[in-house]
Parts: sequence; C-alpha cells; structure tokens
Amino acid sequence: MKFSVTQENYTMSAKIEAIGKDLFIEVTGGDTPHIGTVTTLTKNTEIQTIRYPSHDGRFHKDDVLAVRIGKIIQADLPGSCTITAGVHVNHISKKQITVSGQIAQNLGEQIKAWLKQTNFDVPEPVCYSDEENPE
Repeated sequence: MKFSVTQENYTMSAKIEAIGKDLFIEVTGGDTPHIGTVTTLTKNTEIQTIRYPSHDGRFHKDDVLAVRIGKIIQADLPGSCTITAGVHVNHISKKQITVSGQIAQNLGEQIKAWLKQTNFDVPEPVCYSDEENPE
C-alpha cells in the first residue's frame, strides 16, 4: 500500500509493507529520498528512534515526521512497526518546513484509516512450552 501527499511543490510518500501482523513503513520524498532515521513502536511500547549522520556530520531530523505518523497510528497497530524516514528538499523554504508536519499528519491519518479496514488475521506462531524441547 502506498499513500502520497503533495504540498508546496514537493511530495512525501508512505509505502507500507505488512509482514504478518507487523508493519514496515518507508517515508520518503523531496529531491533526495534517503534513510535518515529508523523509528520503532508497538501499541504498548514507547517510540524509539535511531538518527543517522548526514553528509555534513549533523544527524538527520526525519524522525520528526516518523514520530508524528507513529503517534497517529500507534493505538491501531496490530503488531510491531518500523518506520524509516528520509525526506530532503533542496533549499527547503520555511513554508515547506511548516507544511512537512501537515503532510506527515495527513499520511498518518490515511495509514490509520487503512489499518482500521485491513484484516491482519494471520496465524499466531506456535512455540514450545517451558516443558518441551526440540527433538
């Protein structure tokens, strides 16, 4: 599944891959898409992020977008969720920075609606009990 929003002359997209009950969400856009941050969450755990260094040694700030999306969808997650984010707009304007939050909000709401109508009824894993061992 893929959602896209365009405002202020750039597009941000969220591509979603369901892996069983877990979700991998790739948020990219602008002139140079990349992976700047990795954000993880579940319905019942705190959001955590790893930020990668950028070309100039500073750390990417794309987690601002991923966390916004994560907070919107968190209550509806069927399993774990990993969000990679990397949006770069060359010579970004203040207006484009401002709308990036609105775009992420819109993407989060679209993903939330999709989650509510998607069936994640997959078989539960079967594990050995404490009294059992592999043969």
